[in-house]
Amino acid sequence: MNRESLTSVRGGTIRVSVHVQPRSSRTEIVGLHGGALKVRLQAPPVDGAANAALVELLAERLGVPQRAVTVVAGLSSRAKTVEIEGTTEDAVRGLLPTGR
Repeated sequence: MNRESLTSVRGGTIRVSVHVQPRSSRTEIVGLHGGALKVRLQAPPVDGAANAALVELLAERLGVPQRAVTVVAGLSSRAKTVEIEGTTEDAVRGLLPTGR
């Protein structure tokens, strides 16, 4: 899939499909996995640690408060849907590393 299908708009929020790889050597956004943003997280998938790390990473990279980022689907899965308030689709697409 391409960058255009990465996000969708619902009301005033942006929905993003995310594929998470927990217990990685570092926390980073690495590109696309299918039609989802692929994110590596150092945090383990235990007690919501990976979800919290994902929220923190996206909020920091998009310049929004952590309360504006919510995991709305896939809480215990690698495939997640995240809603983000206070940003744009272009800003989310801009998270992708260049050349990917």
